[in-house]
Amino acid sequence: MNELKVLMRFLNHSIWCSDQIFEEFMEAKDAVFHRNARSTKEAFLYIPGTRKDRVVLVAHADTVWDEAYKGQRIPQKAILQDGIFRGSNPKAGIGADDRAGCAMLYLLRNSGHSILISDGEEQGRLGSQYLVNHFPELCTELNSHRFMIQLDRCNSHDFKCYGVGTVEFRRFISEKTGYSEPNRNSFTDIVTLCKRICGVNLSIGYYEEHTSSEYLILEEWLRTYQILSKLLAGPLPEFTLDLPNG
Repeated sequence: MNELKVLMRFLNHSIWCSDQIFEEFMEAKDAVFHRNARSTKEAFLYIPGTRKDRVVLVAHADTVWDEAYKGQRIPQKAILQDGIFRGSNPKAGIGADDRAGCAMLYLLRNSGHSILISDGEEQGRLGSQYLVNHFPELCTELNSHRFMIQLDRCNSHDFKCYGVGTVEFRRFISEKTGYSEPNRNSFTDIVTLCKRICGVNLSIGYYEEHTSSEYLILEEWLRTYQILSKLLAGPLPEFTLDLPNG
């Protein structure tokens, strides 16, 4: 199964560094990579889509076990047993948050939709903040898409729009995925990136993130991938935010 091979490869990239994740996407046609030389986690990679009704697919390359955060390199190997990925090293998680999301974006990189990989999400959305603050034209381009989908949510049947969803968009996502929104708490990159259009974060099957007990259920990851693949086949409507002056 190609999906399993890709997921396993991404889960076994170094959890202490984002470079290997970015390298997976660097050779794509029209890929654009930016990194602030004075702050290494302020970085992102963008691949523009080709469809007229394209959406932005978002994930982040860093993990909470990053050397930039922990000050040390922790070796880890993700092992699949009985349909569940767990780590070989009890001192760290497997980095499924958000390597599992990056793997899904890799599988969808030729779908005609745009790809955005950020860095520094785990320390305050550094990469997405860097994009918004220093690349206004790109921010405008992102917000000309139909909507954004981030793949960075725990559990199996959740979605979250936080403050960047409308009633109509939430209904659309619920109908297309069968998932439900437990609450609107917390945040991730789409909260920073969505200025004009709606965004949603989908469950990808990982649990106990940010702990050494982190694990990923393969069947749940595959389900979201299959649901998303069908949704992205389109056609896709545009969902804009309810702006005060809009």
